Amino acid sequence: MRIVFDENVPWPLRNFLPDHDVTSVQREGFGGMENGGLLGHLDGGFDLFILCDKNLRYQQNLSGRVIATIELPTNRWPVLINLQVEIVRAVASSLSGSYLTVEEPVKGEPDVEPNT
Repeated sequence: MRIVFDENVPWPLRNFLPDHDVTSVQREGFGGMENGGLLGHLDGGFDLFILCDKNLRYQQNLSGRVIATIELPTNRWPVLINLQVEIVRAVASSLSGSYLTVEEPVKGEPDVEPNT
């Protein structure tokens, strides 16, 4: 699968995806492009676009696109390291034109109640 990272996706994330051909917007010469134009350049040339921009799906018409998209919850590397399984699962389940989100786990109550 040909995967392209958006500008703010940490490059070490590529190590989660060793069986894929991973590049970045910058490496492809598209750094600084607005999302609409960027999607036009990526669609059809790549299978999957990974980004951290939570507004893309609201700002762009994604219907009819061939490229799949995965939205990460953050670009903070310490958080993404802990989401490796979820990210790899999202990549494996992405289909042409799909839009998936990887969510940061909600910090809940402890499993065991303290003795009172």
